[in-house]
Amino acid sequence: MGFAIFLLLLTVLGAGAAAAWVPVARGGQWLKPLLAFSGAYLFTLTVTHILPEALQLLPEHPTRVGYWVLAGFFGQLLLEVLSQGIEHGHVHHEHGHSPEAPGRVPFLLLGALILHSFLEGSVLVHTPEAGDISRNFYAIVVGVALHHMPAAFALATLLRLRLGSFRRVWVGLLIFALASPVGIIVSNYVVLSQLLSSGWYAALLGLVAGNFLHVSTTILFETSPEHRLNWPKLAATLAGLLLALAVA
Repeated sequence: MGFAIFLLLLTVLGAGAAAAWVPVARGGQWLKPLLAFSGAYLFTLTVTHILPEALQLLPEHPTRVGYWVLAGFFGQLLLEVLSQGIEHGHVHHEHGHSPEAPGRVPFLLLGALILHSFLEGSVLVHTPEAGDISRNFYAIVVGVALHHMPAAFALATLLRLRLGSFRRVWVGLLIFALASPVGIIVSNYVVLSQLLSSGWYAALLGLVAGNFLHVSTTILFETSPEHRLNWPKLAATLAGLLLALAVA
C-alpha cells in the first residue's frame, strides 16, 4: 500500500512540475495520446472490474448499484462546473490575470478536484479484512495515477496563470496530490469494516464507477472531436484497452 501512495504522489507532483518548463501548446501534444490511453484504461477497468465487483457485493439488490452509478455519473457533471474539466486535462487561459496582477486561489475549483480525487482513493482497499475485494487494488491504482497525470499538469498550468508565480502553485498541487492517499487511509484504516458490513462499499464502488464512466467517455470523445482516424490516438486507446484487459 505504501508503494501505491508513493506512486500517486509521484505522478501528481511530477506531472505538475513538468508544467513549469513545458509550454501549454507543447504539453497539449503529448497530453492527447496520454488522455486517450488513460481514458481507454479507466473505461475498460470500470466495465470489467469495478462494476462487476460492486454487483457481487449486493447480489440481492443490483438496481441499487445502478442508482449509485447514475449518481456518480451525473454528480461528476456538477463537479466539472466547479473544476472546469481539469479532471480530463482541460487548461483554460485566463487573460485577466498576469504576473504583475495575480489573481486569487480558485478554491471552488480546487475543492471539487480534491473531492473527486478523494473518492477515487476511497475505493482502493488492500487489507486482509477486505479479502477478494482487494485483488484489483494495483490495477485501479495505475488507472488513478494515469488519470491524475494530465489533471495535475492542467491544474499546475492554470494555477500558474492565475497566481502569476509557479512557486505559489506547489501548495495547491500538494493538496491535490494528498487527496487520493488520504482516501486510501480513511477507507483502509478508519471505516472499512463499517463500509463492508453495511453495504456502503458497494455504493461507493458504484459512485466511483459512474464517475470514471463520465470522465473516461468524455476523454475518449474529446480526443477525436473531428471523428477522423488518428493513428497515434487510436494506438494509445488500444494500448490502454489491452493493458486493462491484461491486468485482469
